[in-house]
Amino acid sequence: MNPLTTPLPNSLQSPLNRFYEYLRSEKGLSLHTQRNYKQQLEAMAGHLVVMGLNDWSQVDAAWVRQLASKGMRDGMKASSLATRLSSLRSFFDFLILRGELAANPAKGVSAPRKKRPLPKNLDIDEVSQLLDVNEDDPLAIRDRAIMELMYGSGLRLAETVSIDIRHLSLSAGEIRVVGKGDKERKVPFSGLAREWVAKWLKVRGSIADAQEPALFVSKLGSRISHRNVQKRLAEWGQKQSVASHISPHKLRHSFATHMLESSQNLRAVQELLGHENISTTQIYTHLDFQHLADVYDQAHPRAKKKAKE
Repeated sequence: MNPLTTPLPNSLQSPLNRFYEYLRSEKGLSLHTQRNYKQQLEAMAGHLVVMGLNDWSQVDAAWVRQLASKGMRDGMKASSLATRLSSLRSFFDFLILRGELAANPAKGVSAPRKKRPLPKNLDIDEVSQLLDVNEDDPLAIRDRAIMELMYGSGLRLAETVSIDIRHLSLSAGEIRVVGKGDKERKVPFSGLAREWVAKWLKVRGSIADAQEPALFVSKLGSRISHRNVQKRLAEWGQKQSVASHISPHKLRHSFATHMLESSQNLRAVQELLGHENISTTQIYTHLDFQHLADVYDQAHPRAKKKAKE
C-alpha cells in the first residue's frame, strides 16, 4: 500500500482541511509555507493509515517518533524533517485550541540537529596578500585597520561596528567589546592591528562628525554599517586578487584557525572569541588526523615508550 496514493479516511482528512483553512484565513501564512505544511501532513497521515490508525487522537509520542524515524530512513534532510515535525506540532496545537485534543504528542519529539558546515578560512599567505594595503586615502587606512583588527583579534562584525573610541586603549592594547547576549569582554590587540588602528585615529577626524563616538565611521561621518563593512571587505578581496571571497566571518574564522594551529589552546581561543560553550569553538578547528596523531605520539607516555623501543 502506497501511503501517498491511499485515500485518507474522513476522520483524518476533515481535521486537516479545517487546519488548512485556519492557516489561510487566520494565520495568514505564505502560500509556500501552507503548501509545505500540507505536503508534510498529508504524507504523515498516509503513513498513519498504513500503520493502522484512523483518528488523530490515536497518535501518541511513540507514533510521532516512528514517523520521524520513517523520514530518516527515507533519506529526508534534517531541515525537511524539522519542517515535518513543526507542521505536526502546529496541527496538534490547532486541535487542542479547538478542544479536539487534550495534549500535543509531538511536543517532546525533536528532529536531529542540522549539520553545521565548517566555515572556510584563509591561509596565512592569503591573509598577507589581502592585508598588503598601503594607500594614503583615509578610507583605505580605515579599511585596513578594520581588517587588521578583525583578523588580529577575531572580532565579530557586530562587535567591530559597535566599538566606540572610549572602548579602546591603545597604550594597553585592549578593546572592550560587547558580544552576543550583551556580554562584555576585553580583547587584546597588538602588532599590526594596533599600528593601523593608530594610523586610522590620526585621520579619522577628517571624516567623522565632531560628536560621533564610533571608532569606525563611513565617508558620511557616522558609524559605519554592517553592510558597508561587508561590501568593502569583498571589494578589497577582489582588488588584492585573493581567490577566496572575503567576509568578516572568514577573517574571524581565520584568526581562530591560525591561533589554534599555533597554540593548541582551545580554552584560550574560546575566551578570545567570546564563545560561551567550548563546543562552539571546536567547529573552528581544522586540525587533520595526522596532526592529532603527531600530538599523540609526542604526548602519550605509552606512545613515547613505544617510539624509544
